[in-house]
Amino acid sequence: MCGIVGYIGYKPAREIVINGLKRLEYRGYDSAGLAIFNGEPRIFKCKGRVKDLEEMVTGSDFNGTIAIGHTRWATHGEPNEINAHPQVSHKGNFILVHNGIIENYARLRRHLEERGVTFTSQTDTEVIANLIEHLYIEGSLSAEQAIFAALNSLEGAFGLVIICKQEKDKIYAAKRGSPLVIGVGEGENFIASDATPIVEHTQRVIYMRDDDLAIIKRDELNLKTLKNTTVQPEVKELDLKIGEIDKEGYAHFMLKEIFEQPRAIHDTFRGRILPDHSGIMLGGLHDVIESVSNAEKITIVACGTSWHAGLLGEYIIEEYTRIPVEVEYASEFRYRNPIIKKGEIVIAVSQSGETADTLAAVKLAREKGAMVLGICNVVGSNIPRETDAGVYTHAGPEIGVASTKAFTTQVTVLAMMAFDIGHRKGII
Repeated sequence: MCGIVGYIGYKPAREIVINGLKRLEYRGYDSAGLAIFNGEPRIFKCKGRVKDLEEMVTGSDFNGTIAIGHTRWATHGEPNEINAHPQVSHKGNFILVHNGIIENYARLRRHLEERGVTFTSQTDTEVIANLIEHLYIEGSLSAEQAIFAALNSLEGAFGLVIICKQEKDKIYAAKRGSPLVIGVGEGENFIASDATPIVEHTQRVIYMRDDDLAIIKRDELNLKTLKNTTVQPEVKELDLKIGEIDKEGYAHFMLKEIFEQPRAIHDTFRGRILPDHSGIMLGGLHDVIESVSNAEKITIVACGTSWHAGLLGEYIIEEYTRIPVEVEYASEFRYRNPIIKKGEIVIAVSQSGETADTLAAVKLAREKGAMVLGICNVVGSNIPRETDAGVYTHAGPEIGVASTKAFTTQVTVLAMMAFDIGHRKGII
């Protein structure tokens, strides 16, 4: 999982982006990079950690009020300075950072090479930069038009932040299957892979949806779909405090989050147990709980740790509700032809609410007529918005890569669902 941070405003951007990248380093890293704009762009890239990039940048007095940065976990090309982001287009008109994988990059690269475009890296990201520039120059398009055209040609997942050298007053950001969050400030705006780099600057955020394109200025923000339809941004207040993303004296985040589990579990069932302990009330399922209780089968789709929570959920739900449960790995579910009957119940479990395979499984299940429920930790993320109903866990941000409190709170929600249904059916 790579990390993205961008800033446009009135403050020195270098420190904001570097500090933001440090907060995203838990996602993995093999290289890091930063582009700063002050009239002309200046790019710093290195193999290694963000602290190595910081030393390189600190050795320069170059700064500006616009910057984009990236910490990379390689998917295309070995970890080195050339393959690090930001990637720059052939003639230098576009600079961008990218999370995700472009599945048709090889075909696009051959197409561009046949037209005289030169590549310097092994990355799929450079293909995006060169494709945008090719359309910009050869098609005599504006930067915005070229970006629209290029992104509609891409197959795969992307979270992109793009700057055109000729348009020094704006940042473009686009999302498909890879999360991006816009932080809304006063005379300044932020963009990042998740809220952790943003929370110390603003509590107001916009969670971008798939196939959104944002045109971000210092004091203006326009949101469109990739079909060029204007979208009204939905600004949400972050329920996140700066202390939640610091280690607070623990040796590492995993240890901190292990000790946070009692609090996280308590927060997850708090307010959901009736005061007289006579039952459970999951508000997010209020309108659908009878349909779930009468289901003939429940399918749980998830990936990684959430899949393991689903396996425990299978045992608990079957024992206390007597409803058969199947647990599917979302990446396999989406690539086969699963038997899902109209009205059947599918539960999608995801800590981030942005897991690409799980999100694709949600869309497939809905296409087949299933009622899809979500269990998720991140308010405003894509899976809660794509599902018919659901329940939030209240684990708080999980930064440790080995999941602890996200797992236990997911199991807590699945258990509460089982107990509620079992009680309604008179089994318990």
